[in-house]
Amino acid sequence: MSAHNGFSRREVLRMAAAGGLALVRDVWAQPVRRIERVAPELDRIVDPSEAIRELADGFGGAQGPAEGPVWWKEGDYLLFSDIHNNRRMKYVPGQGVSVFHEPTNRANGLTRDLQGRLVACEHDSRRVTRQELDGSLTVIANSFQGRRLNRPNDAVVKSDGSIYFTDPWTLPTAPEEWDLSFAGVYRVTPDLGTMTLLVDDFVLPNGLAFSPDERVLYVSDSRRGHIRAFDLLPNGTLAKQTDRVFAELSGSEPGVPDGLKVDADGNVYCGGPGGIWILDPRGKKLGRIVHGAPATTNLGFGGADWKTLYFTTRTQLGSVNLQVAGLPVPPEKKT
Repeated sequence: MSAHNGFSRREVLRMAAAGGLALVRDVWAQPVRRIERVAPELDRIVDPSEAIRELADGFGGAQGPAEGPVWWKEGDYLLFSDIHNNRRMKYVPGQGVSVFHEPTNRANGLTRDLQGRLVACEHDSRRVTRQELDGSLTVIANSFQGRRLNRPNDAVVKSDGSIYFTDPWTLPTAPEEWDLSFAGVYRVTPDLGTMTLLVDDFVLPNGLAFSPDERVLYVSDSRRGHIRAFDLLPNGTLAKQTDRVFAELSGSEPGVPDGLKVDADGNVYCGGPGGIWILDPRGKKLGRIVHGAPATTNLGFGGADWKTLYFTTRTQLGSVNLQVAGLPVPPEKKT
């Protein structure tokens, strides 16, 4: 007879018969939340006894999960997407969650440009937009060579102001009905005047982030179950000959490589099987944050010291405190 978090199958069934279904769902379906060490270097990044907090629940649905957490340092709050419910949520530490804006064209990934303006990847409109300080929207990208984008997923802004984003195939229609025949990763110049297709051989490009020195771009491929890395050329495009698999993140547990972020020491954080994986700058797996939800959709650093790692799952917002600061958003402009 198997046991689940200290309860035998018989005990679980007895609790169900007694009306304890909520407890049964918790002890049977959810693994124990924990920091799981794979290598001792993890201890410098996160205390193994650190609590993993569930901050809010009840988001997401058939048309998309909770996504895109981004910290708003001027107001000490977090914004994140509730894709299915077509709204942008606001979390204030110590106060909770409220609706910040709706509708959002079912926006997914969020970030900020050098001027602090919100950049959003919109699903319904199939475009990337920037919200101006007066509340109006500027379209950053909605087509490539005259064909509509697939469904922009996530974005990151480089310290020179250029915007990079992923555009996977996630539409419900058949591939032959889409405007583009590939899933791409793109770069848009700071003046929005030039859009460049950087790479088109991903199956499902998803999260992306720069190394601290911005010499490397990491991009996850959810379908292939790995993270790829590319060195950048001086003009901001990718040195194709440097294309390499940075880390394999496939496995039997629920979860695939999705949103990813990088801390000030160059460690990479990415959703994957069983939770959030933490890798060193060489791709060595140091450990994972097991939060108990079936999948990690995205991540974002926040707090006054950028040492709080916020994460979204399909239905939840959570957090864990770290000992290393994340890279700030917007990025600090290089001199």
